[in-house]
Formats: sequence, structure tokens, C-alpha cells
Amino acid sequence: MNKYIVNVSRVSLLVTGLIGLAACNATEPKPEPKVTPQRSIVGTHEPFASENVYFLMTDRFVDGDESNNYPEQGGDNPTWMGEMVAENGEDKAYVGYMGGDFKGIVDNAGYIRDMGFTALWLTPIVNNPDEAFTGGEPITFGGAFKDGGKTGYHGYWGVNFYELDEHLPSEGLDFKAFTSTLENDYGIKTILDVVLNHGSPSFTMPEDQPLFGELYDKSGKLVADHSNTHPTELSDDNPLHQMFNRKPDLLQLSDFNENEPMVLDYFIPAYQQWLDQGVHAIRIDTIKHMPIEFWTRFAERIREGREDLFMFAEAFDYNPEFIGRYTQSENGKISVLDFPLRQALAEVFQDPNGDLQKVADTLYLKEGPYENPYDLMTFYDNHDMARINTDTRGYINLHNLLFTLRGIPVIYYGSESGFMTGTAEHAGNRNYFGVEGITAAKQSPIFAELTEIAHVRKDNVALQRGVQLNLQFAKHQAAFLRVYEHEGSNQTALVLFNKDDVDSDTVLEDVLSTGSWTEALSGKTLAIEAGKTHRFKLPANSVQVWLFNEANTNTNLLEQL
Repeated sequence: MNKYIVNVSRVSLLVTGLIGLAACNATEPKPEPKVTPQRSIVGTHEPFASENVYFLMTDRFVDGDESNNYPEQGGDNPTWMGEMVAENGEDKAYVGYMGGDFKGIVDNAGYIRDMGFTALWLTPIVNNPDEAFTGGEPITFGGAFKDGGKTGYHGYWGVNFYELDEHLPSEGLDFKAFTSTLENDYGIKTILDVVLNHGSPSFTMPEDQPLFGELYDKSGKLVADHSNTHPTELSDDNPLHQMFNRKPDLLQLSDFNENEPMVLDYFIPAYQQWLDQGVHAIRIDTIKHMPIEFWTRFAERIREGREDLFMFAEAFDYNPEFIGRYTQSENGKISVLDFPLRQALAEVFQDPNGDLQKVADTLYLKEGPYENPYDLMTFYDNHDMARINTDTRGYINLHNLLFTLRGIPVIYYGSESGFMTGTAEHAGNRNYFGVEGITAAKQSPIFAELTEIAHVRKDNVALQRGVQLNLQFAKHQAAFLRVYEHEGSNQTALVLFNKDDVDSDTVLEDVLSTGSWTEALSGKTLAIEAGKTHRFKLPANSVQVWLFNEANTNTNLLEQL
């Protein structure tokens, strides 16, 4: 039984009386007042479940301040642009910095807010090396698992986790001012992307490069140095080697030793520093590359004084049993990006004949490996995989489903217009968006439809935290309910979804409660009578969200919850 699905509790009544006096009077005891059950139907109580999340790579969003670009940085190993060209001579990708910064985000925060997003996940903000990496295998257009010639534009090659990377801030706009402006002026919360598994590339360089494989503390003191040495050759006698594992993990990245206490002692205060500057949630990178016991310790320590801090992680694995372990309370209660659902969404919406039953099979609404499936982060692509390969209708349909299903939706920058559709990491997935991309996006039908459905979710608690009851998931059509009843707040959403190119009918038999229902997108109203069969006509490639803002009275429905 999943206790978070339905919780029925009785309202306790305090009855006072003079027991001794009652005994003396020897009167007949009065019957206890009849107690009325107070129904509570909630998918999750997690406050962060109310958010719609926009994920962007800061360097690739908008260049708002040219003074922090440092185009001459790196000398013989330049960090600017790093253009790679495809064999066709036309398509391009980049492995250097392209100028995106905090000011570029703030200048366009209204664009993000107006789409209906309430939280921003940005790539790591900590200091990275100041040159392109000369070791490893050289990266080429469309290549993968090669770091030669790349830079730390993405932020995941930290060398000082206490220091802000110089490419991000502007005068008067440090990280604290950035998060404060987003929240106070635009109502947008900040999600901090954190890395504990690894630092920068650390060996195979022809000559040891400054900062690579090195780690500095808050005072700027060198506390670890890989010495351009293969992990198996690191010395136990060298104190600067203590923080590293003795075996390679990801490419040539310096791999931190989870069994060395000084690792957590370094990272906990580093990330507490950034949390104190206005961060609302944490996203953990590469969680599966360190033992789950390490993350349990991390969660316990980072939540000291922040017991309600919401965290989610990237466990890049499509096995729900594997990633579900991290969500359990005994393992730190860290939510995860929902890779199994992502796989189903990609299969269904990249194939015009994709069957929606694949999506239903990955939701695990009543029985499954997750402590609470309603807290999972739902998505369909990101910076580490090829962008989804679909058309305009596919994007629109996908967004309509993503923003009504259980879970917390995450959209990767540019998906609001089909930017660089189908491209992999080094073939355009991370290309620069810019003001031109934002201007073009506003004209896209994908943008318009995404904005509508994102606002519907943002404005309605049933879609954020309500229990999901599937009524139909078959081929091109889906019908499901989201039900939220808690402490006097009552809302039910009936979601009807059609990704087919022809109109469809959905017939529901005695599952809706008597009353007035309003369709969120069109404003139409419908009088519903319990016990009746109701037929809904859905246009091709469309969604309807019917809202009922009273407590449910349909006994057939309540028995199924």
C-alpha cells in the first residue's frame, strides 16, 4: 500500500467534563458525538512539486555582458568558441565559452516567467580551468566520450567550489544578487547544480596545465593536486593525492574518494555557502558514480538547518529499481530525474505510431520502486543526450502530456521552439540560443502552446500535487484524473489527451462528481451528473483539462482512489 496516495484521518474532538461530578450524579453517560471523517487525497505534500522548471546552460543562453567573456583566455589553448564543423561544411557545434552569463538570464527572466516557469535550474557556477584541455582524445563534431580540446564552459569541471567562475557575474550582479533578482522581481526560484563525484580533467596532458586536476579551498589554498598522474600511480605518501580514487572513472576527470572524510568536509561548507545566497533546491550530478551510503551522509549533513531542502539527482539509468533506491528515506530521500519515463516519452513521441501505454507502464502510481513518484523530475531530453527528434505537433503533444502527468516537469532551453531538434551533445545540442533564439521562439506555435499548458499547471494544485488515476492509456489517447483534497482545498482535474491526427471520442462511465466543471484552456463549462455516462469529443492533437473545485461525491471514483 502506498500511504501517500490516500490518507483518511478522523478529526479528533476534545470533550471536557468533570469526571468526578458526573460519577456522583450517576447520570446516564451521553453518547460521544458522531465523528465525521476528514478525507485527505494527496499525491505529495512536497512544496517544490508546485514548480515548473526551466533548465539552461548558462554559457549557452544569452550573453548579457561582453566584459566577462575573456575571448583571449587560454593562450595557446584558447577557451573562446572552440568551433567544430560537420563534414557537410555547414552544421557547427562548440566546445568553448560563448558568453552566456547571469546578466543574460536576468535580462530575459521575464521571457522565462511569462512562459509559466517558476524555477530555474542552471549549470554549475563554480570556478573552472582557464584553458582548453590538452589531454585525452581530441573531440570532433558529433563525437562523444572525448575531452581533448574542450573547456569548462558547462561548469562541471570545478577547481574551486567556493569561488564563482569569472565568466558568470557582472558588476553589481554576483550570485546572491542574481538569485534575489530572479525571486523578488520575477518569482523564479533557483536550483543549484552540484558536483561531488569529480573535478576537472587531471591526467594524460603532454605537459601539466594550470588548475587541471587541482582543488582549492575558500582561502585559495591548494588542497589537492592530481599531478597529471594516472589514478593508479597516485601516491599514498603525497597529502595532495589523498582526496582522489586510485582508479579512473569518467574519462580523465579527477575522481573524488568517497571514503575519505575530507571530501565531504570540503564540499559541505562549499555548497552551504551557495545555499545561503538564495538557492531553493539542489540538483546532484552523476549520483550513481558514488556509493549510495555517501549520498546518505551528504543528505544528512547538507540538510542540517535546512530539513525541507528539496534535492533531485541525475542517475543516468533506465532501470526504475536502480534509480528508485535514491528516493527512499533511509538513503537520503533524494528525488531523481525520471529516466524510465523519459525513455517511454522519447519512444512514443518520436514515432507517429507510438503507443501511450508505454508511458502508463512507467508511472508506478500505486506500486513501484519510488518512495513517492509524484516527486520525480519528469523530462524528455537534456544537455547529456540527443534532443528529442520530433516535429511541431510532437512537441506540442509532448508538452501537453508532460505538464499534466504526475511529477515535476523540466524543459531544456530551446525546446519551446524546437531548437536544434534531434541533435546530440557535440552536434548542436548545446549551441548558443541568444536573443535571436528568444525572438524566434516567441513566434513558434510550440512556444504558444507550451505557455498555455504551463500556466494551467502553475495555476492548479490538482496538476501539481494531486493523485493520478488512469482511466485510459491506449495508442493515441489518454484520459486520467488528478485529485487533490486536503484541509479544505479541493480540486479535481480531468485530463483528456489526443495525439492522433484525427478527432476522437472519449467515453467515461460514472467516474465524475456532480457539479459544474470548467475546461481550463477554453473556459467552457459543463454540468456533470454522477452516475451518468459522459462523452467528450477531442480534436486532433489536443488536450482538455476539466476542473472541478469541490470535494468529490462520486462513490465509484472514491472507491478507486
